[in-house]
Amino acid sequence: MGMGGGSKKGPKSDINITPYIDILLVLLIIFMVITPVRQMDLDVKVPQAAPEGQQSQADPSVIVVSVGEAAQIAINQDPTDIGSLGAKLLDIYSARANKNMFISASPKLPYGDVVKVIDIAKGAGVGDIGLITEEIR
Repeated sequence: MGMGGGSKKGPKSDINITPYIDILLVLLIIFMVITPVRQMDLDVKVPQAAPEGQQSQADPSVIVVSVGEAAQIAINQDPTDIGSLGAKLLDIYSARANKNMFISASPKLPYGDVVKVIDIAKGAGVGDIGLITEEIR
């Protein structure tokens, strides 16, 4: 009266992986939810506006390179040209611990002119460069 196949009763020797797949899926969902929250930050230095009652006197430690509409360049209101800008910035920043600089450019300038000034400043050893934007009137 035996069945031809031989189905033995007893302990199964293979591992049940269903609970492991459930744990894996839960962890996957948790990581998919957490990852978009940690977005990459870009450090952008924006100059703070002076309080209402206070006169905004020029801070001598802040270097502002301004670029006008006709691509005229000035370092803290001291006029210069694109050829000698790198040498002047190198003189200024070689003796300074604070390597920050701001660029104030006319909004009507081509983007490449501002990039050229940033490139010269980086070559002169400037660390962080902030941009000051003017409103178009």
